[in-house]
Amino acid sequence: MRGKRAITTDTALRLSKALGVDDRFWINIQTDFDLEVELARRGDELAKVIPLVAN
Repeated sequence: MRGKRAITTDTALRLSKALGVDDRFWINIQTDFDLEVELARRGDELAKVIPLVAN
């Protein structure tokens, strides 16, 4: 959506129907984008979080 609007569940369903691509594909693209944006915004803050379990 040219970076101006998120892909909603409604949009994902419509794109799926129109283009024959699984609706979860569209939702996953949006989720990946959202996570990347938040990581860029909050990377320094997240680096300070102490894990509750050992890796």
